[in-house]
Amino acid sequence: MGNMHGTIYRNGKKIDVGYGVPTTCEHPRCNEQIDRGLGYVCGNSHGGDEYSCGGYFCGQHLYGAPEGHHGNRCALCRERGADPTEDLEDAMVATFD
Repeated sequence: MGNMHGTIYRNGKKIDVGYGVPTTCEHPRCNEQIDRGLGYVCGNSHGGDEYSCGGYFCGQHLYGAPEGHHGNRCALCRERGADPTEDLEDAMVATFD
């Protein structure tokens, strides 16, 4: 069973997370009541990573990750899933021979 409540830093702000923390979908035009549990998070974990924003979205605004990735993604993160560094000026790309 997951954590009912915890705190993390996301985008420089401290927020409460967990399935015991009620919130609304973060899609701009949605007011669906959800929680901040892993079932609604964009990505694999709270806070986001290089492939996801870590936002919380209802079932209508959360999609399966692109092939080869795990977790769920919001529409914006799903679209950029093929190459998350594409729009970043300071992204470092490592290649191995």
